[in-house]
Amino acid sequence: MRSDTLKKIEKERFIISVKVGPKGQITIPVEARNMFNINEGDTLMFMGDINRGMVLVKDTEFYKIMEDKFQNDKN
Repeated sequence: MRSDTLKKIEKERFIISVKVGPKGQITIPVEARNMFNINEGDTLMFMGDINRGMVLVKDTEFYKIMEDKFQNDKN
């Protein structure tokens, strides 16, 4: 674990810095891949808002969130 770039906030949360490579790619640190069960071939959703920032989430989790949101809106 890279203690110089990893800051553990709580048991289930952390902040880590990553660098953008020449092709615009980032490497998700192994600690994050393990914590969020991200495996080779998984699809991630990258979303952003100019004022609120960016978020990266597994597509399966994104679809669950959207399904819950639409179900709650029906009620």
